[in-house]
Amino acid sequence: METKNVKDTLLERVSIRRYEREAIPEEKMQFIFDAIRNTPTSYNGQQFSVIDISDQPLKEQLYELTNQKQLKTCNRLLIFCSDYNKISLLAQKKGLEVPAITDTMDGVVIGIIDASLAMMSAVVAAESVGLGTNCVGYLRTVDPAKVAELLKLPKGVFVVCGLAIGVPREHPDLKPKQPVEAVVFRNCYQQDEALLTEQLGAYDREVSEYNLHRAGGTSTNDWVAHILGYYDHATKYRILDYLKDQGYDVKR
Repeated sequence: METKNVKDTLLERVSIRRYEREAIPEEKMQFIFDAIRNTPTSYNGQQFSVIDISDQPLKEQLYELTNQKQLKTCNRLLIFCSDYNKISLLAQKKGLEVPAITDTMDGVVIGIIDASLAMMSAVVAAESVGLGTNCVGYLRTVDPAKVAELLKLPKGVFVVCGLAIGVPREHPDLKPKQPVEAVVFRNCYQQDEALLTEQLGAYDREVSEYNLHRAGGTSTNDWVAHILGYYDHATKYRILDYLKDQGYDVKR
């Protein structure tokens, strides 16, 4: 199984939303699973799990909820979840008391970080063997209760993000990212707000120019107003209610 070098894998990654019907060889999927398993996690607690979806009707049900076409056109859909159910099961069998970690914000964050790191392991592994990927955060927010029902999630488990994987049918342009000076700060957070604002303004203009000329559909979107639109939509989500339904009663 040939793989791309690390530099090309990381720096040439783009989000793929159209896939060939071609199946992914099991050797490649096993490589992705092995990369997921070796993900660094908090305490080595491995507070995550992954649901591998190859069932087309289920993928189409999730597509109907989200209207994200990559969910039904991908060959495999991986759902990354925060998971305290597994350790609770073994603790119960061994007669051990489980601290109320799911009632804390840190407990929520730990599971999200573990699942997110695992997803990035999967992205890098898949991209390195020539597959395309697309991270789908909308699975977390579109209808959490319905998604939990479809995936039969027990208490202590909630969806963090989905990852569509398949043989690419498209090759989108590489999106511009913030300059390294606006991302990596030396020893402390950037103290020169005027400089940071100037750098972000230049990036905002770069995104506008990219969207005006990109292949596969142009737009007049900038960066800042476009992202704030997403934030505004996100303020309407009721994720805390969903977390309570899944056994997380965050108090502190």
